[in-house]
Amino acid sequence: MTFARLRERGERALMPYFTAGDPSLAETRRLVMAAERAGADVVELGVPFSDPIADGPVVQRAGTRALAAGASLPRVLELVAGLRADGLKLPIALMTYYNPVLAFGLKSFTRTALDAGADGVIVPDLPYEEADPLREEAEPAGLDLVQFVAPTSTPARVKVIARLSRGFIYVVSVLGITGERRQLPPELDAQIRTLRLVTTKPVCVGFGVSTPEQVAAVGKLADGVIVGSAIVRLIERHTGDPALIDEVAKFIAALKAPLRIQT
Repeated sequence: MTFARLRERGERALMPYFTAGDPSLAETRRLVMAAERAGADVVELGVPFSDPIADGPVVQRAGTRALAAGASLPRVLELVAGLRADGLKLPIALMTYYNPVLAFGLKSFTRTALDAGADGVIVPDLPYEEADPLREEAEPAGLDLVQFVAPTSTPARVKVIARLSRGFIYVVSVLGITGERRQLPPELDAQIRTLRLVTTKPVCVGFGVSTPEQVAAVGKLADGVIVGSAIVRLIERHTGDPALIDEVAKFIAALKAPLRIQT
């Protein structure tokens, strides 16, 4: 287990997010391989979708560019297989909305994702009350269905989510959509402490985390830190620049640095 191995070393996990297909599927492949070399521990690979209700403007723009370039769920699964063929060892969590999965077919999606080399799936528009059909396909096959805990989740709801989530529990640090924030919410500490009372599963925090300083603060509380919009914005800024891969790799290395030793 990635999280257990890191904890034994006194580390926390860095999970960078990439929109698959932005700026191209080939470039995403290079970016993910560079992220592994730069110190990433898990990769969250976003499947672009036409109605991304949980995504902020930065990730929405990336999804629009990726769709225009021909990215789709089948092609993203081909990308995962290509990354495994390249020798990528990191766990891959697919972030997708439910519509593409439903259209693909739940059984077919699960089988194809696992065959390609995916380890888990995150579906932000699929609450646990409606997730049984996908869970019944994914869980026995070994594809982790990751569930969200939000700041507004009630204690009863947190208990159920903690029981059902596989791989890790995704803690949404702020209300609203993804995007960079100037500061982390002061309630995050209490939110994670409450979750720790009902589960020993790994807890990873995303939404709003964008700087090495914020990563360091979250790393003192959680098992993993998810950074998305800041990376996607950097890719947007350097699209077409020969230094794209190096710039993203340097940023990921800077994000990972404060997570290597926790006291």
